[in-house]
Amino acid sequence: MTRTILVFVGLLTMLLIPTVHAAEFALEKADDGITVKLDGKVLTRYLIQSGTKPVLWPLIGPTGNPITRGFPMLDATETEKADHPHHRSVWFTHGDVNGISFWHEGDQSKPADTKPRIVHQEFLKADAGKAAVICTRNDWLAADGTKQCEDERIITFGTEGGNVWIDFDVTVRATDKPVKFGDTKEGTFGVRVAGTMKPDAGKGGKIVNSEGDTDKGAWGKAASWVDYHGPVDGETVGIAIFNHPKSFRYPTYWHVRTYGLFAANPFGLHHFKGSRSVDGSHVLQPGQSMRLLHRVLLHKGDEKEGQVAKAFEKYKATSK
Repeated sequence: MTRTILVFVGLLTMLLIPTVHAAEFALEKADDGITVKLDGKVLTRYLIQSGTKPVLWPLIGPTGNPITRGFPMLDATETEKADHPHHRSVWFTHGDVNGISFWHEGDQSKPADTKPRIVHQEFLKADAGKAAVICTRNDWLAADGTKQCEDERIITFGTEGGNVWIDFDVTVRATDKPVKFGDTKEGTFGVRVAGTMKPDAGKGGKIVNSEGDTDKGAWGKAASWVDYHGPVDGETVGIAIFNHPKSFRYPTYWHVRTYGLFAANPFGLHHFKGSRSVDGSHVLQPGQSMRLLHRVLLHKGDEKEGQVAKAFEKYKATSK
């Protein structure tokens, strides 16, 4: 009798305690990049070339809809204008590298190999399971093909409390000559959110940073994180970008605009401070490197519902 009661209690306990789902990532390789799947559904694709650089696109949010802009990979729509074709979903570039802009793409009718470009060289790693890791090496080439520097990107995908996070650990290295990352607002780790999320759309979109600055007030400010949230198909979703304390020049400054651009940039100080007396440039001598560390958090609701501040504290504590 006692054994029967214990078995019954055990079964009842199993029914009452919610099952914790363990997320499973998978990677599917193709000639143009790698598709990242979460529990069998596409989360994003790492494209080795879109325009003049590697990008993540599309990026699917927590409600199953794209959370970054489709243009210029897709035609513009009523909510996504055909502006800034160099704003490609999620990317890493800079607008002044030895005086060369890798941020802009220039004439869209010209082939990429006639412009400054970041060229994928190889996948160093591509593993998946409870998390996923993609590691790549890339060369930064001037329009004439001369190499300015190189980078190694470790992109890690994981989940936490129902949210998806993506870590970008980028090491930029000078090879056979000095490389100068110049002082310009046009950089560096960027996201262009879905058109309905931007405050300028008038649908409830909002920008807020770790210091409490909002919307236009967040532009040019230093902060540990910035959250950009708004409606997609009637449901509020958000993208937060965190800057790790071990990242170059933490806390970074933010080139974040109410029309949808969202970029962490530690170099554009004279623009952000509004003074030519400061210079945010940084020079790497041959063999030297710098690391820029960010996490992208995809969440439901605003920054409070998404527990962005709490999630940043967990990221802050991770070793790098």
